[in-house]
Amino acid sequence: MKVDVLLGLQWGDEGKGKVVDVLTPKYNVIARFQGGPNAGHTLEFDGIKHVLHTIPSGIFHKNSQNIVGNGVVIDPVIFVNEINKLASREVDFHSNLLISRKAHLILPSHRLLDAAYEAAKGELKIGSTLKGIGPTYTDKTARNGLRVGDSEAPNFKEKYKSLKFTHLKTVDFLNFDYSRFLIDGLSFDEYEKKWFEAIEFINTLKHIDGEIYINQLLLDKKSILAEGAQGTLLDVDFGSYPFVTSSNTVCAGVCTGLGISPSRIGKVIGIFKAYCTRVGSGPFPTELFDATGEELRKKGNEFGSTTGRPRRCGWLDLPALKYSIMLNGVTELIMMKADVLSSFETINVCTHYKINDEELIDYVPYDLSRKDLVPVYKEMPGWAADLTGMTNINDLPKELVSYIEFIEKEVGVPIAIVSVGPDRTQTLIRKEI
Repeated sequence: MKVDVLLGLQWGDEGKGKVVDVLTPKYNVIARFQGGPNAGHTLEFDGIKHVLHTIPSGIFHKNSQNIVGNGVVIDPVIFVNEINKLASREVDFHSNLLISRKAHLILPSHRLLDAAYEAAKGELKIGSTLKGIGPTYTDKTARNGLRVGDSEAPNFKEKYKSLKFTHLKTVDFLNFDYSRFLIDGLSFDEYEKKWFEAIEFINTLKHIDGEIYINQLLLDKKSILAEGAQGTLLDVDFGSYPFVTSSNTVCAGVCTGLGISPSRIGKVIGIFKAYCTRVGSGPFPTELFDATGEELRKKGNEFGSTTGRPRRCGWLDLPALKYSIMLNGVTELIMMKADVLSSFETINVCTHYKINDEELIDYVPYDLSRKDLVPVYKEMPGWAADLTGMTNINDLPKELVSYIEFIEKEVGVPIAIVSVGPDRTQTLIRKEI
């Protein structure tokens, strides 16, 4: 058996949560391999919307196991709040949710550091979600971090106090006054108290040596889907640096984030929106600053599921999409939010970038924010049809079919699924995955 991978190909918010929920019945196990509570995976079914941040999106299926891998960073308070919000769904967390002992913990002082670093950058801030993600991954790389497995040790509080002391010295050095700073509406001391209470609850869940457990599952012929967070263009190595997240969001991150070898990777399923969005700072070549961009935001309800911030909107960027497909070795594509474009008479698709008013390129350059980079568009007819009630792929309007086929030809990968609404039922299959 191999591990199939599902990940985003843009700047995040592509709709991974919904698709994982739809695909979960095909898999025994859903495993998160990177990121943390800066992710927001939205699922909608039975008329109810659910937003998951750290818990894998297969959690609503009773017959699936859900694993939080070693590449994930966990804020215990947010994690427990997430569990409490799902209590009404009668989810059996103690049986179906497993946590790698090697997953790193986000401390309250990591949240302080995140805010202090962002404040120190001033106008150069990167648009952090202020969830403590970056400082936690920094401590991981610097070999200072605390992991879930440490919480089982008798000297855990001493380790915690030592790392907290180091963090607070840095915050003081940055002249960040945190006496009035609130973490999710709580003072530092209040949040810290809840943090330790949350640690106690997490220790009632099943902790595993994730890499051993997952490889044994493969030997036992269990099917596994690795669920990515954020998107390829936010990868710390290959994204629009420095306006990126702090982990490897690409397919290679599955190997280090779960503890499997490259030979264990199976299908790579890439998700993209029929247009583009981005939250926070950073380059965005096809961004629209006019009424069209505002209509995309309104029609697509483009507001961050984690931060609530309005998303920047623009046309589909094929050079960026091809770049993401190349990095990940994508074998199947899923196009999301085709229904949002239904109200547009014409649709633009970026096919190339022009540099210095003369050179045409069809790849992502080192500096995507260079001022002489201009997107080159192909105009295509829109489809004046409400897609949200469609249940048969053969009923799609011919203009949308042409749009899909054009994208497939340009990127060289088939589009297997087309999403026409937020509910799990609004999913049209062109090719079985």
